[in-house]
Amino acid sequence: MESLLLGPDDVRKSTQLSDIIDAIEGAFAAYARDDVQMPAKSYIDLPQYDGDFRSMPAYVETDDWEAAAVKWVNSHTENPDRHDLPTVMGTVVYSDPETAYPLALLDGTVLTRLRTGAAAAVATRHLAPEDATMLGLVGAGIQSHTQLEAIAQVRDIERVVLSDLNDEAIAAFREEYGAAYDVREGSIEEAASCPVVSTTTPVRDPIVETVGDRTHINAMGADAAGKQELAPGVLRNAKIVIDDYEQCTHSGEINVGWEEGLLGDDDIHGELGDVVAGDAAGRTAADGVTVFDSTGLAIQDVAAAHVVYERAEREGIGTRFPLVGTET
Repeated sequence: MESLLLGPDDVRKSTQLSDIIDAIEGAFAAYARDDVQMPAKSYIDLPQYDGDFRSMPAYVETDDWEAAAVKWVNSHTENPDRHDLPTVMGTVVYSDPETAYPLALLDGTVLTRLRTGAAAAVATRHLAPEDATMLGLVGAGIQSHTQLEAIAQVRDIERVVLSDLNDEAIAAFREEYGAAYDVREGSIEEAASCPVVSTTTPVRDPIVETVGDRTHINAMGADAAGKQELAPGVLRNAKIVIDDYEQCTHSGEINVGWEEGLLGDDDIHGELGDVVAGDAAGRTAADGVTVFDSTGLAIQDVAAAHVVYERAEREGIGTRFPLVGTET
């Protein structure tokens, strides 16, 4: 047997974003039904390199497919300046649950961007106003690109209000999307007043102080203890949906308020899987501000890897190679 090697370009060629969104939605529903196995994310901290490693294994079983994978991913904040490398890189081993054979070795950097955007799209589908046509983006880095691409799959986005201190990042975003969308640069307040907002910054002091009366926020930036993008008042007045209780209370957008006793169990509406499965309500007519606290789950990587692998197999994308011996 041989395994399939899928580099960044192969992952892109094998991606239909709408399929990844649907697969991740299915994975969240499976999570709510306890049809997944997902050990806690483990960390190796490397402060001497301003970084860390994270190991993220999971198994998912849905009505239509089952899959298992593990992602080995990092976050090294000084990589771009010091080494001309991305801040976040990852590798995914995608395995056959029945035999454990490694079916594929995938670039996890592109995959992570895709599945993160897809998770925001799932949350937007269930929590944002249905008539939303404006998207606010706080942060113009590479993840903002995927946020727009994914959210535009579930809402008819026409205008994008973009806020960032980096003029080059704004220019790059405008060059890529300016022909398809009305892209406008604005303040954080202007971006956060849109009906749908995605925040993708690594800040530790809140930068979003006010939002629109019916805004849905995808809070994507906080992924470690101490990080927070939204002011406490925004969270206290919002309907909060999280991706995972343990991860969010430890390292998600709510972690600081949780640690300080400003937020508790009564402030959490439910997990996104509960909303997808129908066990908790999505947006209702009575809702004002909604927040999706996303820390990123291994089941998202498994679902995205499943979609990419299946299409690569069908279309002959990637390189086959003997990764392991098959002698018994």
